[in-house]
Amino acid sequence: MAQARFGPGGQARRTARRFGLLGWGVAATVVVGVAVLAALLGPALTGGGVSVERADPAARQEEPAGEETPVAKTLVVHVDGAVTSPGVYGLPEGARVGDAVDAAGGLAEGADTTALNLAAPLSDGQKVLVPIEGEAGGAGAQEGSGTGAGLVNLNTAGVEDLDELPGVGEATARAIVEDRELNGPFSAPEDLMRVSGIGEKKFARLEGMVCV
Repeated sequence: MAQARFGPGGQARRTARRFGLLGWGVAATVVVGVAVLAALLGPALTGGGVSVERADPAARQEEPAGEETPVAKTLVVHVDGAVTSPGVYGLPEGARVGDAVDAAGGLAEGADTTALNLAAPLSDGQKVLVPIEGEAGGAGAQEGSGTGAGLVNLNTAGVEDLDELPGVGEATARAIVEDRELNGPFSAPEDLMRVSGIGEKKFARLEGMVCV
């Protein structure tokens, strides 16, 4: 019995059993280690997981400020003559002479638009004068330059030119010339009423035909 237990065959079996148990333990340890490494390195190897990228400096630049809305310009014009409500009116930029006439209530009875270009563009500070039938000068009074093209200039016209104005005879024409020589040039057409013989009614007829 002792030989069977301690003989070469028994010793071999004991050794095999010992290493068999140790072999399973090592194998188990290796399996657990591989599983842990797979759990840690799996996302990196497969391309998954959280990705950290360097911020692009250009992406953090502030957006350009929005453009300011342009403010519409207002044109201030003086509408006078044969209109319903003469006066000073504010109109949007790009308005026409016809718009100024409409703002003044439209044409009055006896208005003459033959020489008046209702489609002409307006300018700031312009005077739009609508003449009455039989009167001239409406077209020239539209110009914003103030030169009064087509009108009689009170500061440069001679007696003969002034004499051609309605209601102005030779005597009144001479009085106008003498007045500007004594008192200086007229600064506005309304100054014509400082001349003897020219009152408000007569000036109202002449206003659309004269300039300074």
